[in-house]
Amino acid sequence: MKEKNILSSKLYLYLTEFFAGMSVMAVELGASRLLAPYFSSSQIVWTIIIGTIMIAMALGNIYGGRSADRDPNPDRLYGRIVIAAIWIGLIPVVGKYIILGISAVLIFSVSSNYLIWAAFAACMAVFVFPLFLLGTVTPSLAKYTVDSLDENGRTVGNLGAFNTIGSILGTFLPTFVTIPAVGTSITFLIFAGILLALALIYFISVKRGAVRAGVGSGIFVLCCLFGASGSFAFWEENLLYEGESVYNYLQVREDGRSVILSTNVLFGVQSILRKDGGLTGMYYDYALAAPVMAGAADKEGMDVLILGMGTGTFASQCDRYFDNMHIEGVEIDEKITALARQYFRLPESIHVTAYDGRAFLNASDQTYDVIMVDAYQDITIPFQMSSAEFFTLVREHLKEDGVMVVNMNMRGTEEGNINQYLADTICDAFSHVYTVDVEYSTNRELFASNVPGMTERLQAGMEELEPELAGMMEEVQAGLTAYEAGPYKMTDDRAPVELLGMQVIDDLIGEEVEYYKAIYQEDGIGGLLDVLG
Repeated sequence: MKEKNILSSKLYLYLTEFFAGMSVMAVELGASRLLAPYFSSSQIVWTIIIGTIMIAMALGNIYGGRSADRDPNPDRLYGRIVIAAIWIGLIPVVGKYIILGISAVLIFSVSSNYLIWAAFAACMAVFVFPLFLLGTVTPSLAKYTVDSLDENGRTVGNLGAFNTIGSILGTFLPTFVTIPAVGTSITFLIFAGILLALALIYFISVKRGAVRAGVGSGIFVLCCLFGASGSFAFWEENLLYEGESVYNYLQVREDGRSVILSTNVLFGVQSILRKDGGLTGMYYDYALAAPVMAGAADKEGMDVLILGMGTGTFASQCDRYFDNMHIEGVEIDEKITALARQYFRLPESIHVTAYDGRAFLNASDQTYDVIMVDAYQDITIPFQMSSAEFFTLVREHLKEDGVMVVNMNMRGTEEGNINQYLADTICDAFSHVYTVDVEYSTNRELFASNVPGMTERLQAGMEELEPELAGMMEEVQAGLTAYEAGPYKMTDDRAPVELLGMQVIDDLIGEEVEYYKAIYQEDGIGGLLDVLG
């Protein structure tokens, strides 16, 4: 088959445009999943991903147009596609190491906005080059397909249509099919393989580029062999489960005392199961004060709703320590609920609805004695569950003497920090608000009600509790502080939760690495390696 036979009908060029557009979007979505365990899946990270990809595509468009004018040879275009395919195929093999290396360097050189700079640098290093190459496709194809000025509008329009349709498929396939089914790593390999096959068909048809095609194929096979495992936490030896859902990267790990769930953050703890069945030693223990504050000792039964169920740590603790609870959970990620049943002993009697927390409240008329809001994770705080409108909705679903407990997982020290915004916003909906800091963590629990006497009911209810829990409640009561409302308030229209969260994260990172920075400054890299070793 001669060159003119595969390109003369323009169909193959349109298919090239289609698959290039599909691969760009697939890589973009894959990038969000690759970065999420290290930098979160916040809007900030998404903004960085989209921004860097647009930079790459713009530069690719410019270069591709100039290159096509200078040398209108399709070999050059399909050669670039081979290189792009190889690079994308290498991402599952080396991408996580590059991200960690960049993060390690920047953590010692950046004093503010660490997450922004680290995520931006990681995107530039890992994703910009292959997408720059794919950005050359459209202007190159426009050069090859336009035969005359009489039909250039129709031809360019067809190219745009094929690119758009490919981009649509490249958006839906990774999100709903490949990432949940086979994971991020294999998703990268699938679309790298599509691009490589596209280029190989061209080179085989024109009977040129055998060396280029052979080397590219060989490297891709190696990528498949070494990159298909897809482990983000490659240093962990005690993982019970590592995988992905439509919403999250999920990791379940085990030690001698506990089973732990982490979502989108490699080192975080989103849910925990103590194998001995006792208190967790975490904020869940403090949150158990909410049923006591709501009068558990005096009621025959209590209705408890948990927004952000996770694997059901708080639900299981309520079920263990109180015998009069009807517990219901809302968790948007069905895979997390499945893991809760499999690894975290979530009782079958506890019903879990797969839904957004706020949407659930909008659709429900039921009222509860206790509503726990536990949907905040690092800087990925859902803004729709942090506004005055949301907390008003929670208040409307509480019984007259009901109590809301909110887990605020970051303690800020600067004026106008995320905790102040959340607490001030809650004060807009509730007349009585108390906070308590969780010992040995950055968490802070907030209790809110519209009737007075929460602390008195907590004190009175301790007498009915078993000694272990009663001791915990004494600790909570000793740390409770009445919160005075301030000027900070978030609404559905303005809730800058991620920027506020990022400020706290930067402060926490700065505090954690200050010691190591001092060693590095005094003894250099050798001294740092000695300490870490």
